[in-house]
Amino acid sequence: MTIIPATPSDFPTIKALAYAIWPDTYGAILSQEQLEYMLGAFYSEEALLENYMEKGHRFLLVKEDDTVLGFASYEHLYKETNTTRIHKIYLLPETQGRGLGKLLIQEIEKISLENHADKLSLNVNRYNKAQHFYKKIGFEIVDEEDIELEFGYLMEDYVMEKLLVR
Repeated sequence: MTIIPATPSDFPTIKALAYAIWPDTYGAILSQEQLEYMLGAFYSEEALLENYMEKGHRFLLVKEDDTVLGFASYEHLYKETNTTRIHKIYLLPETQGRGLGKLLIQEIEKISLENHADKLSLNVNRYNKAQHFYKKIGFEIVDEEDIELEFGYLMEDYVMEKLLVR
């Protein structure tokens, strides 16, 4: 397994992965309409490029040989604090349970420490079983957040944090 930085030339791959992963991850949580809306809003190549260029999001790919199995994105100095924010972390369903998510988080932790971050932060849907994975690797629920989207859609999330140890 290798983890490599992604560039805008990888955004078509990230978009394809999101479209392959999200129905499995959120199919039982979100309506088909909300799922399609959110994929279009968050994973168009324009949205990914805006996050990269204007918001400072950085992307990682996890690969096995030449096959990309998942991705993550993060942002340093989130809300002008010493926090690294994990915005996205997704793996193909058939690869889950192989330690790839942990590898991605460990890589983000390493990069975060190099950039003098004190903690990691992320949001996870309150009905997403991934919250148990995050708890297992040291994240704690610190808040709940409801984020209103267009068309009356709502993201019902836990805010989770993990303190970084130097």
